[in-house]
Amino acid sequence: MQLQFFIPDVYTVQSLLSASGGLGALSIGMWVHTLLIKRLDSNARTDIMVNNSLIDLYSRCGSLSMARQVFDQMPERDVASWNTMILGLATHGRIKECFLAFKIMMKEDNLRPNSITFVALLSACNHGGLVKEGLKYFHLFTDKFGIEPKLEHFGCLVNLLARAGLVEEAIDCVQRMPWKPDAVIWRSLLDACWKRRTRVEISESVALKVLESDEEGDSGVYVLLSKVYASANRWNEVGVVRRLMAEEGIKKEPGCSSLEMNGIVHEFVAGDTSHPKSEEIYKKLEEVEKRISLVGYEVDPMEAPLVAGKDDEVKRDCLRLHSERLAMAFGLMNMSSGTPIRILKNLRVCGDCHNVAKLISVVYDVEIILRDRLRFHYFKDGSCSCMDYW
Repeated sequence: MQLQFFIPDVYTVQSLLSASGGLGALSIGMWVHTLLIKRLDSNARTDIMVNNSLIDLYSRCGSLSMARQVFDQMPERDVASWNTMILGLATHGRIKECFLAFKIMMKEDNLRPNSITFVALLSACNHGGLVKEGLKYFHLFTDKFGIEPKLEHFGCLVNLLARAGLVEEAIDCVQRMPWKPDAVIWRSLLDACWKRRTRVEISESVALKVLESDEEGDSGVYVLLSKVYASANRWNEVGVVRRLMAEEGIKKEPGCSSLEMNGIVHEFVAGDTSHPKSEEIYKKLEEVEKRISLVGYEVDPMEAPLVAGKDDEVKRDCLRLHSERLAMAFGLMNMSSGTPIRILKNLRVCGDCHNVAKLISVVYDVEIILRDRLRFHYFKDGSCSCMDYW
């Protein structure tokens, strides 16, 4: 477009910002922001939708301070502006700031919330495990603002209850909701069943509901059910799940992590050897494992339930090939001192890799910002912003 001398407009900028945010490509997004400032007129620079896209970009790329700066400098904000900012705060685990932003939105900007605001606040409660607050906002939006709860609102509430260990209450909520639960809701329940070590019988029942709701076949259900069986030391059932997956032709969705550097997005999949620097990356991984082992790292075999056999060494070899570890090793090799390693992953980060990232942040004195399928994790000085609740 530039080579043919077309001048970009606000729609071009919005599309580029959306693409950059999807990739987690912060430097490319910042280049687009610069393009906006230098090439477009003041009307475009103050356009509400463009600024909302900028807030979304910086939030999705892990630069919440820049998102807040854009938000604070907007001459005018609409409900979408506040929703984008609140949701950004929620995914970064800044729960109290979400609640404060909602109050300011109502009081100072005198804006009426909508169903998306509803989702954003419930998501904030979900990320913080705040059941009481979540129920309060659920009733506030339905009773005071007259917003009819939709499937996504009930999904947030069910997930909130289940992850807090209130699995039976969550199941009761599913049974009473006026909408037919989809596979996403049942899957969130199954995940909670595993994390909370709920009775295997309940987990099996929930897994069946997922499969009934998802005609395409979801590999994640089989993996979660395997974890349930593994946590109960029912290894025969783990083997049955593996055979079912083979018979149905269902393959586990491969983990994929990307890391953007100097405008180039480097992508890694689990066990990847396609990167030009694979040999150096795996050498770095060996060095990392040796160093974190000295400060107490031990493999968590429960995170590899589909690996044949019970040998922890086999499971360790599987876990060390996870895509986020390859991305972290590559980042350690190439990032300049003081620069955070920013990683985007298509799946939820596993517990073992989460522990590894915390240890790396201490041993290498580095900050790691990892965006998984659900939220951001800021690893620094041996701890994570999620407080190990995700």
